[in-house]
Amino acid sequence: MNNKELFEKSLKLVPGGVHSPVRSFKGLHTTPRFINKAAGAYITDEEGKTFIDFCMSFGPLILGHKNEKVHEAAIKAMELGWSYGACEKYSLELAEYLINKIPFIDQVRFVNSGTEAVMTAIRLARGYTGKSKILKFNGCYHGHTDAMLIKAGSGLAGTSEASSKGISENIANDTIVCDLNNIEQVNAAFDKYAGDIAAIFIEPLPANNGLLIQNKEFLQALRDLCTKHNSLLIFDEVISGFRTGFNGMADDLKITPDMVTYGKIIGGGFPVGAIGAKKDIMECLAPIGDVYQAGTLSANPVAMACGLANLKQLTPDFYQELETISNKTVQTFDDWFSKSEEFNDYKMIQYKSLFWAVPTSDKLQDISAIPSNLADRFYKLFEVLLNKGIYLSPNAYEVGFCSIAHGELVLEDLKTKLWN
Repeated sequence: MNNKELFEKSLKLVPGGVHSPVRSFKGLHTTPRFINKAAGAYITDEEGKTFIDFCMSFGPLILGHKNEKVHEAAIKAMELGWSYGACEKYSLELAEYLINKIPFIDQVRFVNSGTEAVMTAIRLARGYTGKSKILKFNGCYHGHTDAMLIKAGSGLAGTSEASSKGISENIANDTIVCDLNNIEQVNAAFDKYAGDIAAIFIEPLPANNGLLIQNKEFLQALRDLCTKHNSLLIFDEVISGFRTGFNGMADDLKITPDMVTYGKIIGGGFPVGAIGAKKDIMECLAPIGDVYQAGTLSANPVAMACGLANLKQLTPDFYQELETISNKTVQTFDDWFSKSEEFNDYKMIQYKSLFWAVPTSDKLQDISAIPSNLADRFYKLFEVLLNKGIYLSPNAYEVGFCSIAHGELVLEDLKTKLWN
């Protein structure tokens, strides 16, 4: 079956034909590609067409598809078993490796996704502080848990409304929403809800609604406010964790969060999420504490083994090489943009191995600055690149990712595809 036939079949079996909305190619004038196999920097669809992949499963595959050592770890673990619902050593090895390398966490709890990690972090923050409200920012995405699918209301900063049906008004009212890079709004929220804000949640590198690189001064001000008001600063590093460096943006910024949520790279392409913090916070979790969290498949032995095999390859030399590859890739795209009649107003916004194509050269730090025609312009860009054999994340607001597999041979192939 070709891609079109597979999607028509999927539409009959699955809501919208997909198991995650961004895969639907909504707004695009082409059919989702059904992927048959992948290796290194490439994916191949069911029709046999191969693409250079800059989606990389939306970020986890920092080593590329089917990394040999991760593959070996998966096979070795599966030869012994693949789900126990009991204690096993794999999670201890991964936890010890993380705790020994990340200075601001004493303990870690593994879950199955970034969304689940954030859901647990919300409950843990409330349980630890005894406060009920969470503060988040327009332009940051923290998974599809109810408390985070909230947007700013039409009134003063701090008023909120659900951005999805199925979320009650009561839940929305416990989430405060401010604009990124606007410390005045955050101060106003703390003045209005003095003593009731359990935590500030933020992507220290917002990368789910474009790539909105924040000023360190803004993030440091959040740290200072949380310290002053006995609230927790929680860095959602599901995307940036282990990608900008092993210790993520916390290390780049030299700002210490009280809690951090991880996903994506921590599992090496397998479903893993995690929450990490100091011992006094983490020991509020059951069974030792009163904050309940559980999961049948949490700390799955195969995922734990693969996560460790993945992370062990992320050395300082690795990150230096990855940044070099990423810089060359972004420059190649920018060179092509500059000489293109249709896309010569485009630029790549880049932070290390993450990049985002936008039709502006302005510095973008909050969603109000994003060009209003971004989606319409992206549809054409995506399809032009797709036809050239280059696969971006199929949504205007999703970022692109380089992996260590996007080396010189892939770079030459990219140049050939772009200019032909």
